[in-house]
Amino acid sequence: MKEVTEAQIGDTLFLYKQPVEPLPGFKSAKPMVFAGMYPVDQTEYNNLKSALERLTLNDSSVTVHRDSSLALGAGWRLGFLGLLHMEVFNQRLEQEYNMSVILTAPTVPYKAVLSSAKLIKEYGKAEITIINPAQFPDKLSVSEYLEPTVLGTIVTPHEYIGKIIVLCQDRRAVQKDMLYIDEHRVMLKYLFPLNEIVVDFYDALKSLSSGYASFDYEDAGYQAADLIKMDILLNGNPVEELATIIHNDKAYATGKFLCERLKDAIPRQLFEIAIQAAIGKKIIARETLKAFRKNVVAKCYGGDITRRMKLLKRQAEGKKLMRKIGNVEVPRDAFIRVLKRQTDK
Repeated sequence: MKEVTEAQIGDTLFLYKQPVEPLPGFKSAKPMVFAGMYPVDQTEYNNLKSALERLTLNDSSVTVHRDSSLALGAGWRLGFLGLLHMEVFNQRLEQEYNMSVILTAPTVPYKAVLSSAKLIKEYGKAEITIINPAQFPDKLSVSEYLEPTVLGTIVTPHEYIGKIIVLCQDRRAVQKDMLYIDEHRVMLKYLFPLNEIVVDFYDALKSLSSGYASFDYEDAGYQAADLIKMDILLNGNPVEELATIIHNDKAYATGKFLCERLKDAIPRQLFEIAIQAAIGKKIIARETLKAFRKNVVAKCYGGDITRRMKLLKRQAEGKKLMRKIGNVEVPRDAFIRVLKRQTDK
């Protein structure tokens, strides 16, 4: 054993040449949410690596795999038990180790059944797991996509049933059981796609039930789904951190929603910013963030109209040049904020 990370919780240790029966019943924690983590500055890579190693020593449920991105540089793909676990881990990095990181949009592990012989030969198997949207294979080379599902149990006071059923239907859930525990409480069982509950389902459930409803879930395997990859573009440039894999039925609504939230999250610039959601080369939603604009004709008090038009034309040319060379920076805290479905109060 060369590294501490090789010792897993649940391992049975024994003396050399004196093997024993391992204790039965232990299952290692299974990550349900994956997100990319990258240093804001690549010179901080080694410091962040050291901080991650120390944090994972006392939080063994976090899985860490090295990853790299053309836009963000070297980093890691981390697996968490849930979104709250991810946010707490990020806060600990900032507070205990003073590390500033970029977190990509949280994703869940999808699967694809390949139909292309070339890809099967490349991966060495017909079924692959996708934990990074950048690895999402083209539809032409896949016979079907599979998404993870969970069996969710909701216990709630009976007066909130209607609102909760509407919420579950909105998240593509299938009702499995409904049982009255007593006169005032009801237990609902639904089969959920994991992607639909991973970001903010629990928050929405608590909000609808005034905090009284409880939610628990367990793994229920995979099911076939019509999945697509959606990219977010800023002035035509893809934002790799916000690329997501979603269900085809929700593509337009999700794309429109993300563009609207990004419009609120990104600070205005001196040039106009086009925020677009795209599937392949097809743009499905767009919002425009207007530029700060100086009133260049304020000094014109009457006179020839050509003077006014000349000043406006010169300003438009300057804005056009700025748009070509200007970089749009998305604030670090915007990624989780953008993905929340509920409007911030």
